[in-house]
Amino acid sequence: MNFKQFKRNLPQIEFFMQDTSKQYDAVIETCKKLFKKKMSDYGSAWRILRMPSLTDQIFIKAQRIRGLQENDIRKVDEDEISEFIGIINYCVMALIQLNKGIAEQPDLSLEEAVSLYEDQIKVTKALMQDKNHDYGEAWRDMRVSSLTDLILQKILRVKQIENNQGKTLVSEGIDANYQDMINYAVFALIHLNKE
Repeated sequence: MNFKQFKRNLPQIEFFMQDTSKQYDAVIETCKKLFKKKMSDYGSAWRILRMPSLTDQIFIKAQRIRGLQENDIRKVDEDEISEFIGIINYCVMALIQLNKGIAEQPDLSLEEAVSLYEDQIKVTKALMQDKNHDYGEAWRDMRVSSLTDLILQKILRVKQIENNQGKTLVSEGIDANYQDMINYAVFALIHLNKE
């Protein structure tokens, strides 16, 4: 998905509006539409993915974004938008896997998967709103490249936790890291939309 397609898929909102909740919902609606289309095409084949596989998919997407941000020459005509959308959707899948466990075979209908998707987004958005209250929407002054770096940092933390068999001494768990990655990716897409 390129910028024009992304913009076309967003509900009509004012692009410079400071209403984070509405902007957040508009981005998520675009991501969810793609999730539903892929579910229609492939079913819930993603349900067999183990946690490290999902983490690696997110890592690849974040690395690709960083490469796009750093390289002047692009050999494939793509931009960051589709990769940020992929990060959001893979993080939601990871959160569902954490809650439901890994399946041996695809086991979710489109309706069940979308319901689980919406449940995870509801919790993740509430976390964003709490942090936004405490930090005063500081993300609005951040660069997209900084948000990318934060996503990469969170992925590396998740990889380390996975290598430690899920054990942490003082740190938040894997789920909180996936939620933060979703929120950083949403913020990046809001910024890119304004540009």
